[in-house]
Amino acid sequence: MENWLDLHMHSCYSGDGEYEPGRLMELCAEAGLKTVALADHNSVQGIAAARKRAHELGLAYLNAVEIDCRYAGRTFHLLAYGIREDDAFFINLEKEFHKQQLTAGEQLMQLVKAQKFYFDEQAARKLAGNGGVEAEQIAEVMLADSRNDSDERLQCYRPGGSRSDNPLVNFFWDFCADGKPCNVPMEFPSFADVVDQIHQSGGAAVLAHPGANIGQDELLAEGLIRTGIDGIEAFSNYHDAATRQFYQTLAEKHGLIVTAGSDFHGKCKPAIHYGELVHPYPLVTCERLNQLIYERGGQILA
Repeated sequence: MENWLDLHMHSCYSGDGEYEPGRLMELCAEAGLKTVALADHNSVQGIAAARKRAHELGLAYLNAVEIDCRYAGRTFHLLAYGIREDDAFFINLEKEFHKQQLTAGEQLMQLVKAQKFYFDEQAARKLAGNGGVEAEQIAEVMLADSRNDSDERLQCYRPGGSRSDNPLVNFFWDFCADGKPCNVPMEFPSFADVVDQIHQSGGAAVLAHPGANIGQDELLAEGLIRTGIDGIEAFSNYHDAATRQFYQTLAEKHGLIVTAGSDFHGKCKPAIHYGELVHPYPLVTCERLNQLIYERGGQILA
């Protein structure tokens, strides 16, 4: 078991990421990682800077992006590896997401306020920078607002609480995800369509952290596999040992590539760290990804 591979992390170009791409690569090198991929949410803006710094530091780097998709009425995350950052599909996708997020962020703040939570809208907008306000930014401002100190609903996110490991993103899951009271629906492309587009762009399509989305739902996972994905992120910081084994076995059953990714964000997910995730055969994973991407004419790991 080796821990030098991490193919899923986020920079400040993800609305909920903390570090600049170059700084993130420096942190990876300091942690002893050897092969990495920056996979920002629906954004390819950080790829060039991350790749440049990774190569300066002697790290092998794989282009990537994490795309929000819809399947069977639910939202899933699809990792696209070996894509080119100048591909029109990914550039246009990013522009469309950004436009939606600006409107959705304003709607989200009003829905959270309707739940009688207190926070400064301008402070949340400042944290968002040029992007739409996200639940994690609202939660950060809200948990620091003394007007919420006695709100029992928020105690679980405070130090020592049952949801305090990753309080900001846990607030998102509890209040703003699909089916929750503050959810703002967005138009995401279909999972199958994005798989096809990744293939056409020369890349490999990998299902991200399925245990966090569907647990060990084999029937649903089999449906996602039938869309033509190339791999499953079985080794994820969200997966316990049983879930890792479940998805490793499922991937191997279907001849899919078994990948590893921490989903590191920084302060948004303080319990998620890079450099700790182990994989039983990382070299095989890298070789299979590289071969597939090479055959499709994508940007290989280098």
